[in-house]
Amino acid sequence: MRQVKRAGKRKAGYAVIGLGHITQHAVLPAFKHARNAQLCAVVSSDEEKRKKIGRRYHCDAYGYEDLELCLARPDIDAVYIGEPNDKHAEFVIRCAQAGVHVLCEKPLAISEEECLRMISACDEAGVRLMTAYRLHFEPVNLQVVKLIEQGKIGELRYFTSTFAYQIKPGNVRTSREHGGGAIWDLGVYCINAARYLFRADPVEIFAMPVMRPKDPRFEEVHEGMSVLLKFEGNRTAQFTVSFGSAPQGDYRMVGTKGFVEVSNAYEYEATRELRLVVGEKTLKRRFKQTDQFAPELIAFSKAVLDGTALEPDGEEGLRDVRIIVAALKSAREGRPLHLSWPARKRRPEPGDRIVQPAIRPPPLVGVSAPAQ
Repeated sequence: MRQVKRAGKRKAGYAVIGLGHITQHAVLPAFKHARNAQLCAVVSSDEEKRKKIGRRYHCDAYGYEDLELCLARPDIDAVYIGEPNDKHAEFVIRCAQAGVHVLCEKPLAISEEECLRMISACDEAGVRLMTAYRLHFEPVNLQVVKLIEQGKIGELRYFTSTFAYQIKPGNVRTSREHGGGAIWDLGVYCINAARYLFRADPVEIFAMPVMRPKDPRFEEVHEGMSVLLKFEGNRTAQFTVSFGSAPQGDYRMVGTKGFVEVSNAYEYEATRELRLVVGEKTLKRRFKQTDQFAPELIAFSKAVLDGTALEPDGEEGLRDVRIIVAALKSAREGRPLHLSWPARKRRPEPGDRIVQPAIRPPPLVGVSAPAQ
């Protein structure tokens, strides 16, 4: 395990790689709330963008060609990688080889092979690898975990979810080369939620693609996909994702006694409502918007500084990528596929909850939101 570079250091120093929408809109402002993390540098191929962002946050700016120079700085302990999906493996491995801890956006990569290379590179270098699942620290979703653990809805039976929005033409999320498509961008949330609520991984998968060949936005990727997952004990999860539908983002978990559902379950900019229904009794609870990105930074920085256990790790990201790859294969071949897994020791727990106040997003530089 690599130790931080400065003895007695109280904060982990970060370089942020990639200055796209999610990075500018949410990650960079979150450093204000991350008490044990410090933004030291930004890295981008766009010179004008990185210089403007660097001036805004009073940090140094580097191009990709100077990444190793940035990583060699004594104040850089960790990186956040917000590059397109197909670039994750390259940057994770470069950072690991430089001895720097890595917090990488989801999906972790665009193939199982890439995920395994990334995990191996970090293990060999003795650095930590965390997949950026912000909802593993978020109050609403962890409250659902708690209600399930308490047996409020009885034995679990099935999970349903929808996640959708209208994507802008030309957005990188519609590029096959960059690992785009609704199943990669949106499906990863539904899959991960089903897994941590069931506390298990699916053993069978069947997927049906939604094709819109006349829509120029979807020349390279599916507009959407409906997926059925089967878990041991004849439990099921069904979800639909779409890049061509009205905004959606809800899920419901149904048990033998009742059900619990969450609106705006996957969003980071909205109030949420949790509804618990057991028999004739209904309990509603509204949750205000919070900063979901600072908790990721806080949790990862703690692991970097103190060497504490890390969740979600690279293995967590690998499992979701494996399921997405299987969904795409099932959709191509028109048949269900079987999956098997080693035991997973650690999943999100109610005690992982970290709450920080909502951020005020800054003006964007050279990027726009993906939704119309």
